[in-house]
Amino acid sequence: MVIAVNARLLLKDKLEGIGRFAHETLKRITVAHPEHEFIFLFDRKFDEEFIYSSNINPVIISPPARHPLLWYWWFEHSLPKFFKNVKADLFLSPDGYLSLKANVRSLPVIHDINFEHYPDSLPSTFSRYYRYYFPRYARKAARIATVSEFSKGDIASTYSINPEKIDVVYNGVSEGFIPLDEKSIQQTQNKYSDGVPYFLFTSAIHERKNIQNLLKAFDLFRNGVSENVKLILAGNKKWWTASMEQVYASMQHKDDVILTGRISDNELQQLTGSALAMVYVSLFEGFGVPVLEAMRSHVPVIASDTTSLPEVCGDAALLVAPDSVSAIAEALQKMWRDPALRKSFIEKGVHRSENFTWNKTADLLWKSVEKAMK
Repeated sequence: MVIAVNARLLLKDKLEGIGRFAHETLKRITVAHPEHEFIFLFDRKFDEEFIYSSNINPVIISPPARHPLLWYWWFEHSLPKFFKNVKADLFLSPDGYLSLKANVRSLPVIHDINFEHYPDSLPSTFSRYYRYYFPRYARKAARIATVSEFSKGDIASTYSINPEKIDVVYNGVSEGFIPLDEKSIQQTQNKYSDGVPYFLFTSAIHERKNIQNLLKAFDLFRNGVSENVKLILAGNKKWWTASMEQVYASMQHKDDVILTGRISDNELQQLTGSALAMVYVSLFEGFGVPVLEAMRSHVPVIASDTTSLPEVCGDAALLVAPDSVSAIAEALQKMWRDPALRKSFIEKGVHRSENFTWNKTADLLWKSVEKAMK
């Protein structure tokens, strides 16, 4: 087979959620299947790190596409032109985007459709693009892969897609997330939190991540705690909003909140492994990789009781209602005060995280590829 792959999110030192999924799955699939040719389609100069095996043919297609107008041009003009000249058996798209005008069998990985439920949390041009094109991508696809049973049901019901057409492939956890020794933990705390324990949130700072309620809950928690403890928000502030800023500015304990901005993979692993607990109380998640990264690092988890997070966490996290500031604050209090509770969730989390590996993800995605070709 000749499999063309949308590789535009394979960006050196910028592998966020979907880019990480693409990297971890594609490097396994291409090496495991030398009998097939893979054409990696980049929208800019690529790094050789992402040419995982000799059966990969990298191609740069202009223009660089990071805005709705350029998405449209890349997918609906540049790609159809490419596919007229190069015959591919399948177009695999790890970020879910397809080309409606290209005459090629397609398999998108649609991780979630949060934009259908929270359209106002994105700039209007982005939201309109997603809501116009993704239903059409779903209908065009030979098959669809997604990362949780929750997302499968959401895509099927929202877009009126037969659920039999959708394969769940889950996410994995990178091998760099490991338990840290006390010396490493103290060094990380000295670097980031003035040497004191901290709760941690890791992800892009986004409206649906429930940042406002997390900040309010931390302030409420700190009002009842005399000891020094911090909250670290580690992630790109691209989507930081005026309402987040308003809540942050009004906090009594805002000096105990640390915003790191974008961090490297190694920094993320150190921050995660040194945390008192991961606090991931999103309003909407298609999966929620940071909760598994914490579990693999022997760090307990507080997570939302909504969307995909109960499915991913099982009984290995303290689940709370994300719309309740008091419930989040109470969970912080429990994790802070109760070492036995933390130990219990750490043990459960270690076992839970063993169910999710990138090898399993790659195997399941390849099975979806095979189904799409039938």
